[in-house]
Amino acid sequence: MKSNTAVTSLAALAQADRLKLYRHLVKAGPQGLPAGQLARACKVAAPMLTFHLAKLVTAGLVWSRKDGRNVIYGPDIAVMNRLLSFLTDECCGGQPELCSPRGET
Repeated sequence: MKSNTAVTSLAALAQADRLKLYRHLVKAGPQGLPAGQLARACKVAAPMLTFHLAKLVTAGLVWSRKDGRNVIYGPDIAVMNRLLSFLTDECCGGQPELCSPRGET
């Protein structure tokens, strides 16, 4: 992943409602959710939902597809995994096996 792609992804998640939407989509899994159901679950008004989801789709973190009259949104877990790898690939001098969560050995 290139630095500018990582910045775009992180910027898309750097807003409370977008982060909530993304986390809810991850919880829903790869089948995704209809926009209306996502709006109700996350208590986000429809106009703001469209705005926030567009940012997540543009960043590549979320996909969308039409299903009749509904638009289904879902997380692109592969993109998030690439982002996490980008953020941690130099962990502990490039030896991630040496890294452990704080307080654990």
